[in-house]
Amino acid sequence: MNQPSKVPSIIEMFPEDTRESAALLKQAVPLMMRHAIPPNPMHYALWYTYSKGQEPELNRRLEKITQDFDSFPAETAAKLFRDYIIRGELEEARAGQQQVIELVDDIEGDVSLSVQGSRNYQNSLEQGLAALQEPLIDDLPSVLNDLQHSTQQMQDQQEKFLYRLRAAQSEIQHLRSQLERAHLAATLDSLTHVFNRHAFTRLLEQALSKGHEGVALVMLDIDHFKQFNDQYGHPLGDRVLQHVGQLLRDLLPPRAMAARYGGEEFCVILRECHDLASVHAFAEQLRMKIQSLRIKVRRTDQVLDSITASFGFALAEAGDNVENLLTRADDALYQAKRNGRNQARPCPTQAELSA
Repeated sequence: MNQPSKVPSIIEMFPEDTRESAALLKQAVPLMMRHAIPPNPMHYALWYTYSKGQEPELNRRLEKITQDFDSFPAETAAKLFRDYIIRGELEEARAGQQQVIELVDDIEGDVSLSVQGSRNYQNSLEQGLAALQEPLIDDLPSVLNDLQHSTQQMQDQQEKFLYRLRAAQSEIQHLRSQLERAHLAATLDSLTHVFNRHAFTRLLEQALSKGHEGVALVMLDIDHFKQFNDQYGHPLGDRVLQHVGQLLRDLLPPRAMAARYGGEEFCVILRECHDLASVHAFAEQLRMKIQSLRIKVRRTDQVLDSITASFGFALAEAGDNVENLLTRADDALYQAKRNGRNQARPCPTQAELSA
């Protein structure tokens, strides 16, 4: 029997490739503009996939809709998004839900059998005890034999039930592993294995919701990365990003979180960090580690030793939200790049600006 083909996930449908993504962007946005379709994330995902050409049926349906309607119906866009963009995630969720339903049904059936077996055993014991209380028992061997038989049946039933419980426990552990893998896929950047931008925004919101005290944000951008990609190719650029991701994971202090913010830009949320000097020390340590990276070009054996990054950082202040803190850290990063790159610049606090 042939196994059904696995529906690709979003990560598999849209791999990390800056050049290809930029080319598809240049195709998708003009298509949406031509048909007066708002370039929101859902529409963009549809027309990005259309430009990629990997879903012929989706392309046919999009072309028919734009021919038949003056506008692009929102409910139709939502249905196409479910059917073609996130169907892998939906199918995985439905499969997991069905496994849970079947597991619960099995356990419920086993519990019912065990309960019924316990009732039968209780009835048998009551009848046997009543018989033993009679003054004269003509058939004592038969009564004892029935009690022994009932006890054996109860023991067999309990052993079967325990076996099913152990099997259910194994299935539950398997389902938990599946959920953990799905959670990681939804929150981690597939190339660098740090958090993705969506997860980063949520984590920074959570950090700030508990008060600004001790929260700091570091932004870093790999210098001249576009030129690096153009000169050495995207595969080598990806290796640089992977090395930076590894450095971030290795150097993170307790309770800190790192994320790939986009392209060659990364962010670090620091906790329990109350002064710019401490943030600066962390940024400098990471900057020096990146500067010391040595990456070999396999086809030429050339060793690259010119990888650097620029940093901007800011302490959270009272009233800060995600946008405010990002803006201040990004302003500091811009100053670092403007002043020659390969350096870490702080964003002055409001108190310093007022002094």
